[in-house]
Parts: sequence; C-alpha cells; structure tokens
Amino acid sequence: MIAIIDYKAGNITSVRLGCEAVGATAEITSDPDVIRAASHVIFPGVGAAGYAMEKLRESQLIPVINECLAADKPFLGICLGTQILFEHSEEDGGVPTLGVFPGVVKKFIPQTRADKIPHMGWNQAKQRYAHPLLAGVPDNADFYFVHSYYTEPKLESDIVCTTNYCGIEFTSMVGRGRVAATQFHIEKSGKYGLQILKNFANL
Repeated sequence: MIAIIDYKAGNITSVRLGCEAVGATAEITSDPDVIRAASHVIFPGVGAAGYAMEKLRESQLIPVINECLAADKPFLGICLGTQILFEHSEEDGGVPTLGVFPGVVKKFIPQTRADKIPHMGWNQAKQRYAHPLLAGVPDNADFYFVHSYYTEPKLESDIVCTTNYCGIEFTSMVGRGRVAATQFHIEKSGKYGLQILKNFANL
C-alpha cells in the first residue's frame, strides 16, 4: 500500500486517483502508524513552505518521514513535497526545511516580460541519466508545472532532470537511492506522469 502523506498542503486527491489509475492501492493519511506500515510513501503538496512545515510539526510527521527514509522505503516527493526535502527555502521570508537533499529553494526572478511567475503549464524535462522512475518516459517529455520557487541541489549527482525557465536551467527532478522527487505534478502530467507513478509503485 502507498501512503500519501496528508499535511494539509493543498488538494492531494488527484495523487490518490493517479495511483489507482495505475493499479496501486493508496491511502491519504496523517496517521504515523499507517505511514510506517506502508510499503511506499508519497510526499506531495501544494502551497507555501512555511505553512507546510508548521503542519508537519503540528502533526508530528517529521519523525515518521525520517523513519521511512532510514528504512529505505521507496519515497516520492511531488512539487512542494520536493522543495521541503531540501535544507532551506527562500519562501515566507526564509524557512528551514527537512534537509534530505543538500541544497536550497530559490524564487524565480523574471528575466523578460515573457517570464510569468508562477511557472505554470507544460514544459520539458531533460534527463541527465536513466533513473528507474523514468523507464518508458522519453527524454524531453512534457510535464505539468505550477510553482514560483525551484530547487538548487548542492550535489550534481542528485540531479535527475532539468528544465528551462526564466533564463535558467533549473532542477525538475532529483533522486538518490530509493528517494526521488519531482518539481512537476506527475498526477497532472498525462501518460508520462502516470508512467512515473507506475514505475514507483513497482519498485
């Protein structure tokens, strides 16, 4: 069973529906015991980093997230759930985050009038290497993005995919071992997003 961590960071029902669409059993939960018992964990989110970290602390979910990571369970972050896996976010005046991946989260700065913030819509993900979650997903496939901040990993080895926006090549997917995270919304990204969910469920 896939546990989808519920920390009140936006509507995550679409993540559960995506899991079900690829034949996986999934449950949205904030119960630490359910999360511990799950075979796989998804850490999604839509919203702001400060609010999300506050809810994680209030729900006492930070220790159980760390337990799942220490147990080497397949673990997938999505959008805000990706940003919170880094060390610090510029959002909300500066927010310390979980520090799973070394690096920070920065705000997009428009370079031209064409650069709209948030970065919203379809964009390509350029693959750095053949990650297991990208099996069956072509290089430069389009995925759906909605975000005003982007991750900047310290370790090049953590970078799985990059995407171009606001005149920069930002990191759109990271991975290390059985932990991976996407800045794009796989649950809203059509067949290739579902392929990533299927690959994750089959790990």
